Amino acid sequence: MNANDKSNFLIKVENASESCIGDIKRITGYIYGKYIVPVIDTLDLEANPRSSKSSAVTEAIQESIAQTPQLFAFKSKGILMAFSNYEALERSRYRFYVDNPMLEGILDGGHNTLAIGLYTLKKAYDYCEIKFPKGIKIWSDFKDIWEKSKDILEKYLEYLKNNHDVKDLDYYIPVEIIVPRDVKDLVCVTSFVNSLFEICYARNNNAQLTDSDKANHKGFYDDLKAYMERKNPDLASRIAWKSNEGGEIKAQDIIALSLIPLNLIEPIKDDSEKTIEPIAPYKLYSAKGSSLQHFERIMASPEVTIVDETDSKHKLLNEEVASALDIAADIPELYDYIYENFPSLYNKAGGKYGAIKAVDTMNDKKVSKQTPFMKKEIDTLSPDGFIMPVVFGLQTLMKKETVDGKNTIIWSQPPLPFLALNLGKIIEQYSLVINMCDYDPQKVGKAPQAYQMVMAAYRNVLNGSV
Repeated sequence: MNANDKSNFLIKVENASESCIGDIKRITGYIYGKYIVPVIDTLDLEANPRSSKSSAVTEAIQESIAQTPQLFAFKSKGILMAFSNYEALERSRYRFYVDNPMLEGILDGGHNTLAIGLYTLKKAYDYCEIKFPKGIKIWSDFKDIWEKSKDILEKYLEYLKNNHDVKDLDYYIPVEIIVPRDVKDLVCVTSFVNSLFEICYARNNNAQLTDSDKANHKGFYDDLKAYMERKNPDLASRIAWKSNEGGEIKAQDIIALSLIPLNLIEPIKDDSEKTIEPIAPYKLYSAKGSSLQHFERIMASPEVTIVDETDSKHKLLNEEVASALDIAADIPELYDYIYENFPSLYNKAGGKYGAIKAVDTMNDKKVSKQTPFMKKEIDTLSPDGFIMPVVFGLQTLMKKETVDGKNTIIWSQPPLPFLALNLGKIIEQYSLVINMCDYDPQKVGKAPQAYQMVMAAYRNVLNGSV
């Protein structure tokens, strides 16, 4: 096998021990600190459900290496890696190949890898008498600096190679590497690959892996991501689909909005053959966790996705769901339009928006005021409980169209021009609900009547009643 034909790296595992259970082989042992360099050169954290970020934890790990390097192997859980292809060489050396970086690589120990990598980089910068860059907060920041520091790292490693008395990286890192029992047995390799998701989730449960991270790792967000990137790449780049990626927009907020058009799809059954009923509108505001689970239940349905054997991710097959996700990519911008104009239109309807206690408290002493998604500067911030029912009302502007026997969710008319002409009329009717709920945004956001009222207001405008 040619070592240059794939992404791969070679390491020596000290005190290596191998054991097999079923189709999985486990290699355990330790690697010297200097061997983290080819690991980081080759691997990223795509296979890990969450990314890693610089924190007090990573600082403590670096401090532990610096102060008690001889104990680090006993103080750290180390790094868990997985590969479907490898070669066992002489003298406990192994070459690992990365066939699918979204599935293979570092499954657990991302924070350890980040901390060890930062420690190595800082040592290299110190040796070269170069000031270490500031602002490394998340893995992607670190990897960017790592790639730009290759010359610095090479000089430092060459220095260590020629000066054996310098023990900077002579500490052990615990490693656990899982591979197929027999890489030449296709059935064995397939069984191994299919086990990686479950192993990865179980190992990350100690760090409270979120439902959002699990759904993202299974590929449930991939199509919505693609629609978002196509329609609004700037917004898409600021969504944290994966924990610690750095985006300021939570994935669960985008997923909750996607359920507005997804509530219109033809009934489907989940993987337990139970019909998936539309989610209650108020849950998009008050139960983001339930919204995530509902979205995952839809995307896991065998009527919606199929598992790709090459990477164990779910691939979307249902065209109606695809059309709903396409519509969903429009909603954040519409949300912001409603958010921006709601205060002034509420006042035009006879209300005193700024006098509402929740509004006054939210805006008191806040200098920076922006819309939630597009980050447009505005005069007044609004509680989400007041806004979500009006956003959910956009569902009345969507319709199901059947072409050649295939259902598609589409806009019945362009939504932004509709809002520009009619949002004031809708808010005038909807303002009665705010009054009935004692001007409490939480009561409004959780009240089924709020969603019923705003949907009726949209319909009244559509049929010309107002």
